[in-house]
Amino acid sequence: MIQIENVSKVYSSRHGQTKALENVSLHIPRGAVYGIIGLSGAGKSTLVRCLNLLEQPTGGRILIAGQDLTKVSGQTLRQARQKIGMIFQHFNLLQSRTVAGNIAFPLEIAGLSKTEITKRVNELLPLVGLAEKANAYPAELSGGQKQRVGIARALALKPDVLLCDEATSALDPQTTLSILNLVREINQTLGLTIVIITHEMKVIKEICTHVAVLHQSQIIETATVEDIFTKPQSTIAREFVASVFPNEMPEELLQAFANEAQSEILRVRFLGEKAARPIISELIRNSEVEINILYGSIDHLRTTLFGSLTLEMKGSSEQRQNAHEYLKSRELEVEVIQRGV
Repeated sequence: MIQIENVSKVYSSRHGQTKALENVSLHIPRGAVYGIIGLSGAGKSTLVRCLNLLEQPTGGRILIAGQDLTKVSGQTLRQARQKIGMIFQHFNLLQSRTVAGNIAFPLEIAGLSKTEITKRVNELLPLVGLAEKANAYPAELSGGQKQRVGIARALALKPDVLLCDEATSALDPQTTLSILNLVREINQTLGLTIVIITHEMKVIKEICTHVAVLHQSQIIETATVEDIFTKPQSTIAREFVASVFPNEMPEELLQAFANEAQSEILRVRFLGEKAARPIISELIRNSEVEINILYGSIDHLRTTLFGSLTLEMKGSSEQRQNAHEYLKSRELEVEVIQRGV
């Protein structure tokens, strides 16, 4: 659906040049909810603005549904942009217009008739939960309601792609969850491809199907959301995962364990139905090892259970080897944190 090929963006000023993006390549499948996560200054907002050519890339190509947006301009580019909706962190509503008027604005720009505009606005108001707020002004709305207006406005021209640039970072946690649930429903009911720019891994956890990690202007890791949480490859990805599922123990506590020759500390991650299995009791019964649970949690990735356990395991070399084989046979992600010396 969206193909980003070797995209770079360099800003020039009297102080020199700044690389905002460097050879970024991504494939975003049709119908995906694709998260792009990174720290402040990583280049996330520049990347999302390049997707609809609000920023012209310095190099590379951006193809949406096979059309290279970097090769078109004028009316052709304006028509392509109509198929790309965008919602913003700070809503960007017109204060002098009502909720209905804000939703109608892009339809007016596109030249639709009053009858067509009224029909489309009346379709969108209940979709975003604002059927009773059509005549309210932005000053009368909560932050969550303002963002719902922004979402409806972005959907007005029936886009194929919805870009979300830090769309929940100005909202409280409860409102954030309601907005993410709405975006998920839109993805499922309308089949839109959604790209979410965020610095919060909990947003990725709640809604995304895929994720890319952007760090210092480059993509350093891409994966399904399940893979990024169960087996992150890069240091920055592991740090993001730990911000949602903090499973690290202080070094001084770790040193109090696994200091015997026949012991080791493991981190075991569970996904889906595996998180509900009695893994520990089966492990002890099948391998005859001693298990001490040091840390554990069960949460969810979208609607899938996700769990993590940090264990101290004691036993002979053969017993511990049997334990590892048992865990492997159950298709669990196992990381050896420390072995006794």
